[in-house]
Amino acid sequence: MTKKVRSSSYSRLKIKASTTDKIGSKLLYQYLVDLAHKKGIAGATVFRGIMGFGSSKAINSSRFWELTEKLPVVIEFVDLSEKLELFYSEIEQDLLNMPKGCLVTMEPTEILLQKKGK
Repeated sequence: MTKKVRSSSYSRLKIKASTTDKIGSKLLYQYLVDLAHKKGIAGATVFRGIMGFGSSKAINSSRFWELTEKLPVVIEFVDLSEKLELFYSEIEQDLLNMPKGCLVTMEPTEILLQKKGK
């Protein structure tokens, strides 16, 4: 079923971090996507960057000769604004307790099409 939705009550929650960041023994992005799935968040996607820097000002990039793959990652969630605000309140302390930095943003979005696969 194709669903057309035009509503400003939806948002995108983005968390920018590193592919090597962890919460407990789990990679940050894996932990957050698994938790979002359990909490019923509408959608999540993880994007791995090829180059970037954050508040530490250290530039991380993907080079074939490097042994470690410390790269930028963006974990993006889309759902109703109120659901994402609640989800963020549940993960905020975990993010604050991480030894490395991250950046969290939330912005309104408009869903033009939501089509389920077969």
